[in-house]
Amino acid sequence: MQINTNTLAMHAQRQLEKSSNSLTRTLARLSSGLRINSAMDDAAGQASASRMDAKIRGERQGLRNVTDNTSMLQVTEGALAKVSDMLQRMRELSVQAANGTLSSPDRQALQAEANQLLQGIDQIGRETEFNGQQVFSQSTTSLGGDADKRAVMDGLQLGWLEASERRIKQFYGIQGDGATMTVNLNPGTPGGTLASVSYTGTDGGGRMLGVALNVEMADFTPANLPNGGSAPFYNDRVIAHEMVHAVMGRSMNITTLPTWFMEGTAEFIHGADERLAGDVAAAGSAAALVGGNNLGGAWASDSAHYSAAYAATRYLHQQVKQAGGSGIKDVMQALNGGATLDAAINSATKGNLASSAAFIASWNTNGAAFIGSMDLSNADTGAVGGADADGGTVLSAETALDDNNASLSGANVLQGFKLDFPDIAGATGQNFFTVQSGSNAGDTLQGSVGAVNVASLGLQDLDLDKLAKFAIFHLDQALDYVSQERAKIGGMMSRLDSASQNLQSSTENASAARSRIMDADYAQETANQTRQSVLQQAGTAMLAQANSQSQNVLRLLQV
Repeated sequence: MQINTNTLAMHAQRQLEKSSNSLTRTLARLSSGLRINSAMDDAAGQASASRMDAKIRGERQGLRNVTDNTSMLQVTEGALAKVSDMLQRMRELSVQAANGTLSSPDRQALQAEANQLLQGIDQIGRETEFNGQQVFSQSTTSLGGDADKRAVMDGLQLGWLEASERRIKQFYGIQGDGATMTVNLNPGTPGGTLASVSYTGTDGGGRMLGVALNVEMADFTPANLPNGGSAPFYNDRVIAHEMVHAVMGRSMNITTLPTWFMEGTAEFIHGADERLAGDVAAAGSAAALVGGNNLGGAWASDSAHYSAAYAATRYLHQQVKQAGGSGIKDVMQALNGGATLDAAINSATKGNLASSAAFIASWNTNGAAFIGSMDLSNADTGAVGGADADGGTVLSAETALDDNNASLSGANVLQGFKLDFPDIAGATGQNFFTVQSGSNAGDTLQGSVGAVNVASLGLQDLDLDKLAKFAIFHLDQALDYVSQERAKIGGMMSRLDSASQNLQSSTENASAARSRIMDADYAQETANQTRQSVLQQAGTAMLAQANSQSQNVLRLLQV
């Protein structure tokens, strides 16, 4: 028997300490509800739970972020709804202003209301905020793009082309055959050709292929609407001239037609008295102009040749009418039917002029006197159907083309051509925002809100007094833009709603997974507590018994 080393007590003490530690852990789990209270309990589980905790907390914040951005978009959509209402009211005013029964003061009163609404739109775009930040972009880039190009496009889409086609059909009896005509707005340089019609070739019947209307922007600015340009050389007259070429190019064999006839009929559609008067003065006399610009000679693209061709076409018009015909319309319709120019002139003049050569001879003889009989100083331009050429109403440089009665559709409004317009729309500025919708750096959603102000909507020149028709068109464009913005915001809100639901589901699942790792199983831990408590009590009793063994040695010493 030994007394220096009590191995029984040491063993009992070790077991007691072991049960005590186990009981401590069990009590800690029961009191905290957690299976892992320190990394010592489960190092791997602690690491996994820590990552899950970061994910859960990040996703909860992401859910709050999504909610905040949804609120911001709701504010934005509400503002856009109000802007849409204001645009609808202005469109209503524009339709009213376009009615011919209103006087200029009436339209000015409508303009005054429209001006207040425009100021209101600017105010909404400037003052709509969320959490102290402007929700709309403050960009003033117009959705209509470059102002000069937009003005020319407005003229082409809302008057010039349609009025030209209508006039050509009425007085020349011809129109296109439905071919595509591409419209090009070229930058160019000042002082060149205002506009031209080009084509890539001709078909077997001598008709143009690949027709294009080319507008040289450098000379078409400023395109003051509705006529464009400045008196008397309005842009709509230039377009009418080129449209004659385009329509003739798709309705007859142009390869057999002399240039003087092509250019003369193009000038006659809108009248060119002011040009003819200037060229007669420059030549010194009508005889000098006729003699110096022989129709049968080589063509030169100078003003004098255009004037001579115009006057000769008017002379031919008169000769046909004197023969009992309708004028140049009879010649055009014969050409449209496949006749040669010789045959067309012979038929239209009832044989008085048997060919184009006979006509040129007559013109060379009588042209100067004919020009002398023309009134080149009155308001009428000499256009076909006007007061001078046909005894009709006075067609001034401003009224030669009836732009005001054109369609409001702004699309492919022609009967004889499918129009292919260039896309000049501008990209309005965007106010971009990022939604941190999750716990990771890459868990983001991108969104943007466009600019909403008078300039960005292209309404800075809205004129209900003189340009109500254009106002309707521009307001339709603005309404389309606002509708697109609202649709974009609606889509973003739907996307955020989906993100919100996904975050809630992900957070729920991650929390459940974390619970399975971290949370204590009370049934198991209660059983452990009972067992460890019994072991604790037993260990204490056994330690006492082990310590009492040394007393037996003392009894031996007492004997």
